[in-house]
Amino acid sequence: MSIFEAIIIAIVEGLTEFLPVSSTGHMIIAQKILGVESTEFVKAFTVIIQFGAILSVIVLYWKRFFNVNKDVPDNVTGVNRLLKKYDFYWKLLIGFIPAAVLGFLFSDIIDDLLESVKVVAIMLVLGGIVMLFVDKWFNKPKVDQHLSEKNAFIIGFFQCIAMIPGVSRSMATIVGGMTQGLTRKNAAEFSFFLAVPTMAAATGYKLLKLFLSENGSEMLHQNINVLIIGNIVAFIVAMLAIKFFIGFITKYGFKLFGWYRIIIGGIILGLLFLGYDLSIA
Repeated sequence: MSIFEAIIIAIVEGLTEFLPVSSTGHMIIAQKILGVESTEFVKAFTVIIQFGAILSVIVLYWKRFFNVNKDVPDNVTGVNRLLKKYDFYWKLLIGFIPAAVLGFLFSDIIDDLLESVKVVAIMLVLGGIVMLFVDKWFNKPKVDQHLSEKNAFIIGFFQCIAMIPGVSRSMATIVGGMTQGLTRKNAAEFSFFLAVPTMAAATGYKLLKLFLSENGSEMLHQNINVLIIGNIVAFIVAMLAIKFFIGFITKYGFKLFGWYRIIIGGIILGLLFLGYDLSIA
């Protein structure tokens, strides 16, 4: 993979990671357009550069990430006091558990699915249909709702759907949040926050697997510049995308993203139907 190809794929990652359009799906499509062979390193690269994207969330929302609840009543003690004090991190851990367990158990199956442009296209279309109607389905949010452990766990299960390429982790968790009564803005922000432990774990796991594989450490050493540049680009682009996304969905909702998914997925399915070879080499 050249530095130019890495930059293009990282731009795609930064733009799409937190939008409900499937970053994985778009990176697979970008790989095909660029003619990048789907090697073990390239598969790892598309996961590892997510680290740059999650850093953008921490930077933009640093007050949330580095703040504890100081309003815990004095009569709350022991473990309950700790859970109340670190409520933000506790809810993220609960939401993270389903994806951590299922991701570990089915990592090989997930890697196999990453080879299929057809799966991406179908999921783009199906997810787009959901996006067209999600604003109508969940149009009575509880703006001041305090996210409970149960809410966080349910959203975590929604996140697992995104293990299918083309679904979009952002879409799955936002829809999950709205089913729990969150506003569009609050659901999107919790989706960003939940991305941090989820994507950090995925990045660490992928790095470990690559490092332990045959010639893995040598591969990482040879491509360290590509990884660094990819993460920096993903970080910068993701910061811009998050700011745009929050303002857009608060005002306009998700319908435009739905149509975008349907059009892109439909074009890919049409090309496949016409016999074009869009499989990742």
